[in-house]
Parts: sequence; C-alpha cells; structure tokens
Amino acid sequence: MAAAADAAVLVGLGSDLDLPVVEQAAQEAAAHGRPLHLLHTFDWHAAFAADTVAAPRAEAEDLITRAAQLAHQVEPELTVGGEIVESATLATLIRRSEGAFLLAVGDSGMAGSGQCVPADTLAVQLAARAGCPLLVVRREPPPQGPVLVGVDGSPSSHLALQWAVECAARRGARLLALRVVEYDEDVDAVAEQLSEALARHTSRNSSVPTECRVVRGDPGQVLVDTSRTAQVALVAARGDEPARAMLGAVAQSLLYHSPAPVIVVRGLAEMPLTGPDAHPVRDQRP
Repeated sequence: MAAAADAAVLVGLGSDLDLPVVEQAAQEAAAHGRPLHLLHTFDWHAAFAADTVAAPRAEAEDLITRAAQLAHQVEPELTVGGEIVESATLATLIRRSEGAFLLAVGDSGMAGSGQCVPADTLAVQLAARAGCPLLVVRREPPPQGPVLVGVDGSPSSHLALQWAVECAARRGARLLALRVVEYDEDVDAVAEQLSEALARHTSRNSSVPTECRVVRGDPGQVLVDTSRTAQVALVAARGDEPARAMLGAVAQSLLYHSPAPVIVVRGLAEMPLTGPDAHPVRDQRP
C-alpha cells in the first residue's frame, strides 16, 4: 500500500512523556512535506474515577494544545492538526495508521530498561500490526550519526532499504546499510549483492553518502550495537523466515534494546525486485 499524497505523520499522544515524540515527528513531517496530526485517546472510565469528570478532559485538551505549540516551535511552517478520540488507544491507532504516512509513538521507557518487555506494550503491538511505517521515539535525543538500516536480502528488507535511502536524503545524513551473515556465508558475495541493491535504490538520490557493511554475528545484537551511534535505525517488521511471527526477532531486538529511535517499516506494497527496469536481487541464503 502506498500512502496518499496528503497522508499525515500521525502521533499517538498519551501524556507529557510523549512530547519528545512530537518534536521528532514534526521534523519527519517537515522533511517529507507532510502535515502532522496529533491524536489523543480519551478514557471516560478513567475520567469518572477522577476527582472531577471535567479535569481529565481539560488536561487532554491542554496536552493537545501544548503539543501543537511545540510542533510549531520545531517547524514553524508545519501544518498541525489535533484530535481527541473517545476510544481505545491501540485499536484507534491501528485503524488510523491505515491512512497515515508514518505513525510515531513513544517507547514506554523500554529502551535500556534491561527488563522483559511485555508483548502488549503499545509500541510492540503497533510494530506488529500498524498499517504504515512506525517511528518509535526514545526519551533521550539521538546523536547526529548515520541513518542505519538492516538488510537481510528479503523483499521486506529491500523496502526498508528504499525507505532508509529517502530518510537519509531528507535528513541530509549518511546512510549505513548493514548485513549480518552466518559464519558459513560468503562475505564478499553478500557484500557485492548489498552494494548492487544500494546503488539501485540510490539512483534517484545519488547525493546521499552511503556505506555498505557486511559482518558476521548475531543480527539483532550487531544492529543494536551499531545503532548506538545512529540518529535513527530502520528495519523491516519481519523477514521471510518460515513460521514467522508478526514481528521478527531482529525487529524485536532493535525495538526493545536500541537506544536510537527505530522505524519499523511495514504496511507498504512490496516493490518489484525483478523486471525490465530492475536487476534481480540474488539471495544466497539456504
């Protein structure tokens, strides 16, 4: 699925802790020429449990107002909309993500916590089920490093590579494409494949500085370690492994443990990897 030309960057705004999400989402919206839409879900059950019913609603409206002001401070020319929806958060964001360009949420404090992350955490559920790419923002600002993308040779990882090239171009950043191989794979052959794929995707953004890196090791751990110096890390929601879950192991590792913001690329139509205008992507995985 391709996003409509006027599709917005959608922010799931839960509390003041999500204001860093607004800041980064505003930057993404401005870079891609998209409007920003702030969405807060309101729980009437919680409102009736408060001292006064009016107070939680007033707090929600104040949160939207302050978030919009912050977005305009970051990007003064940005078109910003806000909305309070009386509905369940997860179901609402999944439904709205179907028409969004990008969905941005906080990570619920899971990065660096060292704890087992519950599967029902909002960011985890959205990474597995959203209808568009998902940006998960950390509470600490990232360094001004490269845009990192993990590539495993699957069609979905090439979608992530395509998105990462555009992301690097919009940010004016260097792109680091990383492929982690098993110990019995031919590193030189895989590096050649990765270089060819990167050259194909950068043909329209030839000014983007790029680096290909092929290393041996555990894919999740290598990507997490490399992401420590990245301004953002991108990964496909899952590869093409048999019996795959909605969210692959590598995507889970980055989502849970990377200190950098993570974009889980999903909800996009698969790009043709062969055809008259494309070179076939050769994958030597067994």
